[in-house]
Amino acid sequence: QVQLIESGGGLVQAGASLRLSCATSDNTFGRYAMAWFRQAPGKEREFVAGVSAHGISTKYADSVKGRSTISSDNAKNTVYLQMDTLRPEDTAVYYCAAHRRTDVFVSDLAKQYANWGQGTQVTVSS
Repeated sequence: QVQLIESGGGLVQAGASLRLSCATSDNTFGRYAMAWFRQAPGKEREFVAGVSAHGISTKYADSVKGRSTISSDNAKNTVYLQMDTLRPEDTAVYYCAAHRRTDVFVSDLAKQYANWGQGTQVTVSS
């Protein structure tokens, strides 16, 4: 089991940028697909972005495509989510998740991910 710890959330105004970080307890490169999900009050957890185990493939939700970038720094055992031009509807708790697989596939289904962090709150004011 890999442990995940998110950071980087906060309160920002619409149009601002944030970079979320997910520190992993072990090097996930080549072993885990990594993803970010978010959950707003009263809503189901939804997929935001993901990257395959070797970094070959990425996938983004339509709602953030063009405004967000997922990346990883294997030397630091950290996965990032850069979010630009934030909107009030981006307000949610953001979770980092890991799915043990070694192929190029990136799942957008939360049930596929066995490892989760505690989440970090992102609030975007209008």
